[in-house]
Amino acid sequence: MEPSFDGWDFAVLIVILAISAMIGIYYRYTGGKQKTIKEYLLADQSMTTFPVAVSLMASFMSSITLLGVSSESYQFGTMFCIINLSYIISTPIAAYLFLPVFYRMRTMSVYEYLERRFGHSTRLAASIAYSIQMILYMGIVLYAPALALEAVTGVSKVTAILVIGLICTFYSTIGGLKAVLITDVFQSILMFASIYSVIVVSAIKAGGLAPIWQVAEERNRFYFTDFSLDPTVRHTWWSLIIGGMVTYMSLYGVNQVQVQRLLSVRNLESAQLALWWNLPILSTLSFSTLFSGLAMFHYYRNCDPLLEGRIQSRDQLMPLFAVDTMGKHENKFCRVSANACFSYINFVSSSNSWLKCLLIFRKL
Repeated sequence: MEPSFDGWDFAVLIVILAISAMIGIYYRYTGGKQKTIKEYLLADQSMTTFPVAVSLMASFMSSITLLGVSSESYQFGTMFCIINLSYIISTPIAAYLFLPVFYRMRTMSVYEYLERRFGHSTRLAASIAYSIQMILYMGIVLYAPALALEAVTGVSKVTAILVIGLICTFYSTIGGLKAVLITDVFQSILMFASIYSVIVVSAIKAGGLAPIWQVAEERNRFYFTDFSLDPTVRHTWWSLIIGGMVTYMSLYGVNQVQVQRLLSVRNLESAQLALWWNLPILSTLSFSTLFSGLAMFHYYRNCDPLLEGRIQSRDQLMPLFAVDTMGKHENKFCRVSANACFSYINFVSSSNSWLKCLLIFRKL
């Protein structure tokens, strides 16, 4: 795929990166100026419900998720959407079973529970294991946006990873949790804008949403009824609901990153409300991302870009779509927004990973 960024595209991308950095600077020099551990790690427990709810979603929907879910529906269909049922089942469990435990403890680290229950050695072992996991995870999450950025701009993966890492480290380190939460809101707007850019442009080119649904049905991409007990089947109701619950609980029930966000509000009731608000936001993005995959499938239904050698992996499908459909769009703003967002949604989604390890190592 030939790089398609021009001066305007790079200018918008730089502005977006600068806004993220400025948010960090703003919270470094306002309020308590990050002078206390409570303000730095828990935002002084002064955050309102909405930004925390949006941040919970942004942390859950990483670059891997956005690229992977759209590619999933493009290649295999809509069965994956059943996982949203597991989110509905798991939300009250996380809100009313797990979360009250951490609020009663008034701790900054979920691993303090392990120390109180099983001793320091258990806490240390769990903290080290989680830190290793996050180091490995950061490598994957940073590679995905770098791959997309290289496909659209021609910037090498190494350069993209370094730039991404430095910007994310900068604003999350100097601005603390407040900067991370507010930046998450800004970044979430870009995520939704990017996904709906795909859907809207596809609908315009297809002549409406109906042709997209029709092609999905004709090519067996539209189905929800696999109840098989065969564990070798890619997705079934049972694997998605059970597996989705395990994944959800591991992230929203006991994960340091998410619990820390939930502890940044004023009281337990506000934290529980943030979890409930997170549910429709998360599901909306999930369904939208799945539909964006169907929209791309409609566009490439007779000329799969991977089989034609235009891309090296399906991770590059969404950036390619932006280039093919919006790169020559009459509306210059649409082109700039599309190219910048499709690089940046992956960039911004991985930004929180840098703060994750920092916070865990501080609490070892």
